[in-house]
Amino acid sequence: MNLDWTALGQVAAVSLAVTVAVVAVFALGVLGLARYEGAREETGGTSALGLTQAGLCFVACAAVVAYGIYLIVPPFH
Repeated sequence: MNLDWTALGQVAAVSLAVTVAVVAVFALGVLGLARYEGAREETGGTSALGLTQAGLCFVACAAVVAYGIYLIVPPFH
């Protein structure tokens, strides 16, 4: 019975860690968009770094979500 609780605790810990990591990466993507918009408003130009940061972060989040769906849905295996 103790092994069951240990496994449940491990799954909960990994789930929490991955959720916090995905939220942090998503927040970095939003920060990149804010930099992009800020540069556009201030100088009339754009910030390639901000747009690249946002794009990479959002692609990483989408990849994690897609992998999670792959793990959950049996026909994808």
